[in-house]
Amino acid sequence: MRWATLCFAAALALAQEPAPQAPSAPSLPPPAEPGVFRVPPKMTVEEPQDPNAKPASGTKPPVVLPYAGKPIAIPFACTETDTAAFGMTCTEDDPCPIYAELTSLQPVGVQLFLTGNIHNGASTMYSLFLASQDSGRTWFEAFERVPKAGLDQVQFVDFESGWTSGQVLESLPRDPFFLLTTDGGKTWRRRNVFNESRIATIDQFHFDSKTSGALLIDRGAVSETGARYERYDSLTGGESWQVREVSGSPLKLSVPRRATSNADWRLRADGKLGIHIIERRTGARWERVSSFLVKVGECKPHLETPAPPPEAVFAEPSSPGTRGQRPAPAKPRTPPSLRKP
Repeated sequence: MRWATLCFAAALALAQEPAPQAPSAPSLPPPAEPGVFRVPPKMTVEEPQDPNAKPASGTKPPVVLPYAGKPIAIPFACTETDTAAFGMTCTEDDPCPIYAELTSLQPVGVQLFLTGNIHNGASTMYSLFLASQDSGRTWFEAFERVPKAGLDQVQFVDFESGWTSGQVLESLPRDPFFLLTTDGGKTWRRRNVFNESRIATIDQFHFDSKTSGALLIDRGAVSETGARYERYDSLTGGESWQVREVSGSPLKLSVPRRATSNADWRLRADGKLGIHIIERRTGARWERVSSFLVKVGECKPHLETPAPPPEAVFAEPSSPGTRGQRPAPAKPRTPPSLRKP
């Protein structure tokens, strides 16, 4: 009887033990509302980067050209590629002289911008764009040299937005372009006027604001329709241009040419001294601020240095029995100071 009671109590206890529960699923965040994207905790979002941007660590500081009373020599090193590309026949006795031509000066506060080109007397080799941030005491190149191109006019509408005009100067001027800045000349970017290559030159341009500007183009020859001159407008600060007028007669802008030039500054050349001079008006007289040498260098043939002759190998004379055989290399001799006693 006692045994039957124990078996009944054990069976009742097993029947009342709770059944094992299945593992619970991981908790998920509540579903987002339609049109809402939630970033998971371990996911990061980075700003897009320009794939064509150069790393900041690779940029080289500009070469500073100080003015201390003597004319500044603009750096130029002629290469073998230059000699071949511009068809120069230079010799050691008769090298080809290289010159700098400065065409326009534009003051903007304490900053000065100077445009021009480097040429060999017969053809234009590179554009030249110099800038000063201390009224002409020191200079540096504000933009890289463009092959076969020259820069001319400069205009700023304020202390931030400015433009510099240029074109490729081959047998006929072609492919006009602008250098644009929106940070006061710290950085510049190049923008072509046309999407395709064309024979044309910038005759005049003027901007009324940061975005609105006008441009006159001279095609150099009359087209099939009898038109040679064109007027363009820009509403994008020079990033793009749209043609507005075509004519067989010269066109004019509403602003006179060189209206943005400062009457208190001037750029002139002294042929006797062979220098370009920048002067500033002080009362009734002109004071020299900077000057540059007209001649910047020479092109000469690049003669390769001959390689040194191979070291001679001395061997003991061969015996009659070893004639016709290559002598064994001589063993290196140990200096007396290193020989063992």
